[in-house]
Amino acid sequence: MRLETSAGPAEIELDRPRGAAFLLLLTHGSGGGVDAKDLLAVRDRAVDLGGAVARVVQPYRVAGRRAPGSATVQDAAWLEVVAALRKRVRGVPLIQGGRSNGARVACRTAVQARVKGVVALSFPLHPPGKPEKTRRDELLAARPIDVLVINGARDPFGIPDAADAAQVTVVPNQPHSFRGGFDLITETVEPWLRRWSAKG
Repeated sequence: MRLETSAGPAEIELDRPRGAAFLLLLTHGSGGGVDAKDLLAVRDRAVDLGGAVARVVQPYRVAGRRAPGSATVQDAAWLEVVAALRKRVRGVPLIQGGRSNGARVACRTAVQARVKGVVALSFPLHPPGKPEKTRRDELLAARPIDVLVINGARDPFGIPDAADAAQVTVVPNQPHSFRGGFDLITETVEPWLRRWSAKG
């Protein structure tokens, strides 16, 4: 499915069971796609729990670019996608998330999108080797909404502090792009998704 936004078209892969319990929007990292294994692990668990899941390819990636460009433009387009998908899957709790840059977008827009929670995979706390250039303010922008952070223990982009999110899970021995640990990702996200589904 293709949605037009102010930044160009976005492409959506929508898994939608009948009578969805919740709607989860997920998006990719800067140069990545929506088939990243960690995103698929979260998608699969959400679908198993009766959720509708929209994996969103943002306009800059549809256009073939690897860098997202202006955060203001990116966030505006994301909120347009959120509004369009709310109309397609009505009356259920909305959760959003993503990996890396997608996690940043999900945190920055969480309050304006009026979501119940955010799943932040590999939240890039700072550029590699530059802890002074922290993006902590983007993570905190989601408050008071619950943010679930899942990062690899060997992530050169850093790991958010436990005090800065509702939950921070660290996957042992994993870098920024997870190569394993998907069972732990699934085990972490399942009770969290169940909680939001139950709040309906």
